Amino acid sequence: MNVPVASRPTFAAGYGVPSEPEGMLPWSWAEGQLEASRNYWIVSVRPDGGPHSAPVWGLWVDGAVVFSTSPESRKGRNLAVDPRVVINLESGDDVVILEGEVATIALDDALADLYEAKYDYRPGGEGDWYALRPRVVYAWREQEYPRSVTRFTFPA
Repeated sequence: MNVPVASRPTFAAGYGVPSEPEGMLPWSWAEGQLEASRNYWIVSVRPDGGPHSAPVWGLWVDGAVVFSTSPESRKGRNLAVDPRVVINLESGDDVVILEGEVATIALDDALADLYEAKYDYRPGGEGDWYALRPRVVYAWREQEYPRSVTRFTFPA
């Protein structure tokens, strides 16, 4: 997996995000949140350009959020046309937001094993499987806001 570069995102001055790097979160913190999350909110793009948001079960594995959805679902139909997504976790206190494009992947035994260990459910052939290797990730801890606000950018 590529190691991201940490920096400060551009927020309006009123938010008070410092320019110096002191207080930024380490990538290991964001990865810990991604690994521990039970639900991942997938925001996809409707054909008319509008957003669609829905929670899914998923995994953080090998630098990607991996999840499945029915090709007939709203998000499945959206992803078939436009792979751009935003994924965020449930917490507004320990924030991790990923942006990028999903790619279709095959469910293999290793992924099925990880999924079963996490959710006590073994996926079979249902649904299409996707992986988001993020282009950019935003993260912060509300208790340390705005000092902890961090942007992680991945090399192309």
